[in-house]
Amino acid sequence: MNDESTVSYNSALGYFSGPMTASCPTIEGMGRRSRADRAGQGHLFRQGTLYYGDNLKVLREHVRDESVDLIYLDPPFNSKRNYNVIYKEPDSSDSVAQKRAFDDSWHWDFAADAAYRRLVGSGAEERGVPTKLVSLVEAFRIFLGQTDMLAYVVMMAERIVELHRVLKRTGSLYLHCDPTASHYLKLVLDAIFGPDNFRNEIVWQRSTAKNDPSRYGRCHDIIFFYTKSQEFYWDTQYSPFQDYSVEKNYTAVEEGTGRRYRLSDLTANKPGGDTDYEWHGKRPYRGRFWAFSKEKMDQMYADGRIVFRRTGMPVYKRYLDEMPGVPFQDVWTDVRLASASTERIGYPTQKPLALLERIIASSSKSGDLVLDPFCGCGTTIEAAHKLGRKWVGIDITYLSIDIIKGRIDALSPGSDDMYTVIGEPVDVESARRLAEEDPEEFQRWAVPFIGARHVGDGPGAGTFKRGRDRGVDGTIRFQDDTDAPSKRAIVSVKAGQRLGPAMVRELRGTMEREGAPVGVLFTMYEPTKEMMSEAVRAGTYRECPRIQIITVADAFGGKRPRVPGGGILRRSSRPPAAATESPTVQDGLKKLAKAGQAAREMPARRGSGRR
Repeated sequence: MNDESTVSYNSALGYFSGPMTASCPTIEGMGRRSRADRAGQGHLFRQGTLYYGDNLKVLREHVRDESVDLIYLDPPFNSKRNYNVIYKEPDSSDSVAQKRAFDDSWHWDFAADAAYRRLVGSGAEERGVPTKLVSLVEAFRIFLGQTDMLAYVVMMAERIVELHRVLKRTGSLYLHCDPTASHYLKLVLDAIFGPDNFRNEIVWQRSTAKNDPSRYGRCHDIIFFYTKSQEFYWDTQYSPFQDYSVEKNYTAVEEGTGRRYRLSDLTANKPGGDTDYEWHGKRPYRGRFWAFSKEKMDQMYADGRIVFRRTGMPVYKRYLDEMPGVPFQDVWTDVRLASASTERIGYPTQKPLALLERIIASSSKSGDLVLDPFCGCGTTIEAAHKLGRKWVGIDITYLSIDIIKGRIDALSPGSDDMYTVIGEPVDVESARRLAEEDPEEFQRWAVPFIGARHVGDGPGAGTFKRGRDRGVDGTIRFQDDTDAPSKRAIVSVKAGQRLGPAMVRELRGTMEREGAPVGVLFTMYEPTKEMMSEAVRAGTYRECPRIQIITVADAFGGKRPRVPGGGILRRSSRPPAAATESPTVQDGLKKLAKAGQAAREMPARRGSGRR
């Protein structure tokens, strides 16, 4: 495979450079602007695709014009917080550890300034930047100055331009944010989509009451709902009637069947065809018209759906069991993710599955393509997968990609052939480039690649630093005695070229301290002879080498760590762990696996339609 089939990560600018794969599949659609279009590529692939890389680059190079039916994005809110994902061993014997998921902050730097110039500089119109957006961004710079908030706005504006390009004319976009920057993002969306295509500002109550000092409790997020045109797909979703509403409105009970019903008016305030006539000796009230034609009224009467009041005025029998419920409004208070929810998998900004199911069911149909350019822990992906939509997820951290793969595999065991991962190393050369450009991301990729699970920093740690993880980058649980607790092999990842026997001795010391009978040294480059000799001197444990050195080349050739009994406890087969106060990624994946392939029923009853 040639060099153009790999991706390199520019840590200074924060994005991937170079094509992701030479034959990377692209998303179907008509258009001329994207590089994917110019290359003449394009075919839909399986049910879904995960892209590991910067979403701006992925959108520009791999997603065609007007190819996506629904976009949901939940970008970092610029709240200037660092977020960690919590990990815990399945037997609860080890302390909880954390791995930084992302830094929820944007900074005015070289990359932000370059994005600003692309939005307002020469050639902006050819790049698809609306004139109104140019004026707006220039005004933002005057108002905000060269601040982190301006960096956030221009970075988001550049991406929303691309999202508008890839969205079908009948498509919808939902942008999830909080009040930190929602007022700025609303103006950006108006400039790109047009004010006439604004549909709703949805207020989602994400938590119960809070006691924020010196202010009202902050417990809601904002979800902006836009469409690309006036012709968009819409399927009304309903919430069940509340008991008090049923008791108040459906007071009549039909004899013989016990069905509850209410009596509804058969008149309308506007004419519509043959609606001005006398029926059973009665005409509509003054200024009103019949809501149905005479033929329809006759048919409903024959079906027993029309009865007469004492005045002789006809009314319609509306049965409770035929009503879909109450259409959802723009304030959502019924969907939350409690801290002790069994749905939690340990990701800090995880959203409820029901929230995404509602959005996807409202604005897409079976077989449509759903895109999440900040896919995080994969709630959008899981919801789309369960509802029979095709999906595309993009994230710049391999940690997120690995979590999503685990969620899909737990939901549908053996589903590897149902989705594709683009952008992760596919051979030794692409792995080497990742190791050189970003050793941390190399480590995040390497651990699950050889069948291990991550072990992150200690509680409160913000970055990967040697010593914080106490020399353990990953673990492999195995069972070599059914009458005893499971044991673990520990994994240490080395991305650099400087290798020596001291690393083997260090791993051996870590094994003794951690009580691990097996250790794995996973290296990018070939080990020295002295390292191999040092590993041999460590001896064996139940016919398996106590210290095993595996290179990236070995792993791509199929070699994996050896553990006694050959039994590795993987995510999809671990028994449920005891409940803890802090759900973890592994806990959540075990819960998903226990659920198996059974798709949850939508909690809301559905209508149908198209706007």
